[in-house]
Amino acid sequence: MLSDWIIEKKAYICKYLIKNTTNIIMFTKNANAIFEQVIADYHRYDNVDQPINNPFEAGTIDHLLYAKNWIDTVQWHLEDIIRDPQIDPVEALKIKRRIDASNQDRTDMVEYVDSYMLDKYKDIKPLADARLNTETPAWAIDRLSILALKIYHMAQEVARTDVDEAHKAACQKKLDVLLTQQVDLSQAIEELIEDIEAGRKYMKTYKQMKMYNDPSLNPVLYAKK
Repeated sequence: MLSDWIIEKKAYICKYLIKNTTNIIMFTKNANAIFEQVIADYHRYDNVDQPINNPFEAGTIDHLLYAKNWIDTVQWHLEDIIRDPQIDPVEALKIKRRIDASNQDRTDMVEYVDSYMLDKYKDIKPLADARLNTETPAWAIDRLSILALKIYHMAQEVARTDVDEAHKAACQKKLDVLLTQQVDLSQAIEELIEDIEAGRKYMKTYKQMKMYNDPSLNPVLYAKK
């Protein structure tokens, strides 16, 4: 059963972390738990129109993480729906517009998480030789959020009873890779946060400046004015 697999998965991750790291992974342990909670909450309804019921206090990082993964989870299922070859074209266009809006919400939420991080570490003075990371903590957390969805849905494929063993074996191999990726990415995020706290790295954020949603920047939109 899927619930049994989740227990085994958590035991696997804990065993790996104890073996491969000297510090307890705190931030990502919490983030991954919240992402799992969101995915479970969503699948109680399995409805892209289900309103979010965020259980965490507004203004906290937990509230942001829950909201972030809820956006990702709804969009995951919108992406599934729009790929139905029998979908009505009018409905498909509506969903495509909804996905565009969701992508903007997702980007905004990442930037909110980065703003939280910037405020949290605003008093830390970078060392003279501090380096800039290729991505901010929030964009790495974005990948961790999507990874949680990949793991959940790949586990569902492994648990299916209407497919042959070859399909399940192939999905199990992919699932194993995803689980290892989750451990590695979690560790990398923790190390990035530790480097920021120690002044070895510093944060620098840039607005994503998506142009296709902006009527003043998308030539198709401003040409119609």
